[in-house]
Amino acid sequence: MKTIVKGLALSAVASSIVVAGGYKIPEQSLNSMALGAAYVAHTSGADTAYFNPANMAFMEDKQYVEGGLTLAHLPKNDYVLMDPYSGHTEKENIVIPNAHYVANAIGDFRWGVSLTAPGGLTKRWNTPFQKAFAEEFTLKIVELSPSVSYKIMDNLSVGAGIRLVYSEGVVKNDATGIGMPLKVDMEGDTVEFGYNLAIAYRPTSDISIAATYRSNVDLNEEGTATINGHPMDASVEVPLPAALNIAVSKTWNDTFTLEAVYERTYWSTYETLQFAGTPLPLTPKNWEDTNTFRIGATMVMDKITMMMGFAIDETPVPLETLGFELPDSDAKIFSMGFRYQQNENLSWGAALLLDSKDSISMPRGVNPNPVLVNGGSFNGGGAILTTLGVAYEF
Repeated sequence: MKTIVKGLALSAVASSIVVAGGYKIPEQSLNSMALGAAYVAHTSGADTAYFNPANMAFMEDKQYVEGGLTLAHLPKNDYVLMDPYSGHTEKENIVIPNAHYVANAIGDFRWGVSLTAPGGLTKRWNTPFQKAFAEEFTLKIVELSPSVSYKIMDNLSVGAGIRLVYSEGVVKNDATGIGMPLKVDMEGDTVEFGYNLAIAYRPTSDISIAATYRSNVDLNEEGTATINGHPMDASVEVPLPAALNIAVSKTWNDTFTLEAVYERTYWSTYETLQFAGTPLPLTPKNWEDTNTFRIGATMVMDKITMMMGFAIDETPVPLETLGFELPDSDAKIFSMGFRYQQNENLSWGAALLLDSKDSISMPRGVNPNPVLVNGGSFNGGGAILTTLGVAYEF
């Protein structure tokens, strides 16, 4: 019994941190949402500062500003085994803002800045066996990203920037509903730094090739954990992993563009999890590096620009360490949207993205979680993201 209780506490406290490594929101503007983040080589607005700062060098010499709001709807997750072990999460709605700015050129240099929320999640289980591991957890990540570009030649430029990342998490669990005297409540936050690099090359006027790299950021969450009414200082360090994007785009007649993006995310830096200041033991995570393949299409028709995208996204979470705090799986992503050019300076639009998660079949005996060891399956989940955005050039 003591071993099970300790495992419950560890899983619950870990949930606020797991999301930081396993849930990302790469779509941080109207265009990127409509294109399913196939938006690296052929960026065109103020959001260039975030998605590929090297491309700022190729933009017209004027100022760009853009902002947007995304409503993320998280459908319920269902865990199916046998009564009373089955359960489901609550549905969630989260508002995610973004803002971007690109300044006038200064010779061959240019600078920009972005404010984004590149990750985060809220999930609540109200059924007894799931509450024991993840009654509630919420994670917020906000990133401020100033960047600069330098034009080496007329068709070659580089960019670099700083990642200033703030994150905070809240996690609760309650195992009293299954007869175990365990309640955990934890809050923590941190501010950390990283960097990003970019290069853009245009061999011809209608072809763009680009690569971007976002560095690993170690999130050293510090806060207070209350276990069965006993408060204690606690901290844990986990990686917000590095990501490499390689992209190419081709434009026909200045009206139709196709872009393909390959993304490699280095989740394997998340090997173990340990909480300093608590009696909770170290636990292995053993996450895996993942590949994401994206394709996006843009069509310009007078004042209206239509966009759509598709992506295949792998999960980093092996079945052996999957938990109720993040029942993650491979996904297929479908997106579409439009932008309307109101006048010479002002444009606005909307986008919709569907993140469709595969069902998970958990074999018996694979996962050491006291419930998941019996097997079962996870269904549902994923996300529906709706974005409204407006941009101004002057």
